[in-house]
Amino acid sequence: MSRLENTQNLAIYQKAELIYQLVESLMGSLPEDDDYIQGTKDLMRADAMIIMAKIAGAEGGDLYSIRMQNAAIIRDHAMHLYVQVGSLRFHESYKDLEYVKLIRKEIDEFRLLFLDWVAGFDISNHIWDEWGLFNPEGAVPPTESDSFDEDDFDSSDFLDGEQ
Repeated sequence: MSRLENTQNLAIYQKAELIYQLVESLMGSLPEDDDYIQGTKDLMRADAMIIMAKIAGAEGGDLYSIRMQNAAIIRDHAMHLYVQVGSLRFHESYKDLEYVKLIRKEIDEFRLLFLDWVAGFDISNHIWDEWGLFNPEGAVPPTESDSFDEDDFDSSDFLDGEQ
């Protein structure tokens, strides 16, 4: 099975895909004549798409710092989507509140899958995050002798002598 197929079989990815499909269905029920709702619609679609893409990115990246960076982006977009969908309750031009309840319920379930998914990240498979945000607890920063120096880079190591 390919890495993409493995990712698509994850419960968190399948939940994200369901949320995306629900958001797409919601789009059809939104009034066309409300400028605010039209702008919100674009943001909701983008958030739902980014969540799926970042799950795939985290699974493909494998390194703890890359996975955590993607997880932080997923969290941000899921929270935005939750608020944007909920904001529809306050617009007189939108009356189908069952979609709002359903999508928010699915996002709540997604959050629980997210917690389990992140807890399963391998903290031993990491490189030091120079920005300091995504280093596993207890990780020791590299010493100066361990750090990368641009003068150490030789492109011929990657290009078989071609330049």
